[in-house]
Amino acid sequence: MSIEIAHPRRGPGYGWNSELLDLDAYLDRIGYRGDRAPTAETLRALHLAHIAAIPFENLEVVFGRPVDLDLGSVQDKLVRRPRGGYCYEHVGLFAAVLERLGYTITGLLSRVVMDSDRLIPATHSLLLVEASGTRWICDVGLGCGPLGPIEFADGAQDTEGGWTNRLHEVSGTGEWEVQRWTGERWMVLHRFTTNPAYTIDHRVGNHYIATHPRSPFSGDLHAMRIGPGFLHTLDGTVLTTTRPDGAVDKRRLAASEVPGVLAKQFDVVLDTDDSAALVAYLEP
Repeated sequence: MSIEIAHPRRGPGYGWNSELLDLDAYLDRIGYRGDRAPTAETLRALHLAHIAAIPFENLEVVFGRPVDLDLGSVQDKLVRRPRGGYCYEHVGLFAAVLERLGYTITGLLSRVVMDSDRLIPATHSLLLVEASGTRWICDVGLGCGPLGPIEFADGAQDTEGGWTNRLHEVSGTGEWEVQRWTGERWMVLHRFTTNPAYTIDHRVGNHYIATHPRSPFSGDLHAMRIGPGFLHTLDGTVLTTTRPDGAVDKRRLAASEVPGVLAKQFDVVLDTDDSAALVAYLEP
């Protein structure tokens, strides 16, 4: 079945500010030394390298600081410092990279449901990318994968590092699901439509995520790091490691342990002041 998608508009405000990107610094940050031609092979390599190098975290919200989405601020935080960010930061950066390299990209918004039946705001950002005559869903900002792009087709799958994800078109709704195989069943991670989204939509969603009292990120620390065979998540002081077969190891940390765990297992390194502030925030 052919899915028609409105092509993103052109003009001021509709692009990803790639002229402001320090491409060489970004590629050095993710350890990429390969081809820069806008092919599916390059796209996959960049996607894998980005997720491996730059973690998911919401520490600016925890510290009560604004999350700036201008490309200069995002590059300073995610590229030049040993930090991570959440979806709008990741996707804005990755979109600028792909735009600079010559890909045709469309921003999308999604509802992160994690198997819930509740109606969740569409505050997750992802990309639809055209490469080598095929369209791909790229989801570098979810924190828990997918590790690689997924072809934009009903039932298409990607398996990398033991993790298997697929796309499912929800009949009659106009929605698509990103699903993960848990070892026993397909779990719905999030649902999206193909309506184009732009940087201004990111700003609106970012305001909700960073400030609204019902936002999942405004009340506690969250960090995620996924790789071959593991998914580390830190929710407050609870550290969980999940394996592709569904095995789970969970333990509660002392507040004083958290900065060290962030550095060792998530590659998020805080300075002395931020470490002290985080410990104070997490202490009972």
